[in-house]
Amino acid sequence: MIASVADLRRSVDGSGCRAACDLEIVVPAYNEASRLPGTLREAVAYLESCAWRTRIVVVDNGSVDETVAAARRVVSTEVGISVIGCSQAGKGAAVRRGVLAGTAAFVGFVDADLSTPIDTLSEVMSELRRGAAAVVASRHAPGARFAHPRPLTRRVGGAAFRVLSRPLVAGVHDTQCGFKFFRREVAQEVLRRSRMNGFAFDVELLRLLQNTGRRIVEIPVTWTDDARSTFRPVRDGAEAFASLLRLYGVRAG
Repeated sequence: MIASVADLRRSVDGSGCRAACDLEIVVPAYNEASRLPGTLREAVAYLESCAWRTRIVVVDNGSVDETVAAARRVVSTEVGISVIGCSQAGKGAAVRRGVLAGTAAFVGFVDADLSTPIDTLSEVMSELRRGAAAVVASRHAPGARFAHPRPLTRRVGGAAFRVLSRPLVAGVHDTQCGFKFFRREVAQEVLRRSRMNGFAFDVELLRLLQNTGRRIVEIPVTWTDDARSTFRPVRDGAEAFASLLRLYGVRAG
């Protein structure tokens, strides 16, 4: 008897093992009980209409709110949704945990606020299937735009960070957009070598990937800044620049 599409797309099969899928989407989450359910429902609504089989993997990064319970309340018969934990602090640690546990042909991560339109995945999958090693959304590549003006402090801080990042990741306009996808074996290869867990995590990841000679494709997007963002320009900005300078310190390694 031929299995139904719904049966093929379930995240867990009858033996308790992960069922095969084409794409795994990692969502690192720290105290995201308020934003995460909306993100998951929006993602599921889009993914249920796609031809590829998908699993969403929420990685709880030591939340002290109802993040885990909120994630588990979102269900789908077409898209697998699982929740795993990561005790080590930092987005990089959470992404690494989710990606290294992946088994799909393609894997990537999105921010819990889903500021990048989820339908960007259509172009992402096309590029990956054409042979790109990585496909990243960009807020600064030609053709990209912001749906709403950003605060001056965010604009100035972001511009300075890009200037400092440019020598490390040549040709990439935007290292920090939280929407990046890869061929799984490539992502796992470089993540096993990565060390950063904080704001420089994305820069290190892309630099390591570039150093292997593999191709990175940038896709310009319309980005919507979430007013509920937990980023604090003064404290987090200082930490971001400090982590980037540490990456310069290990550049020759």
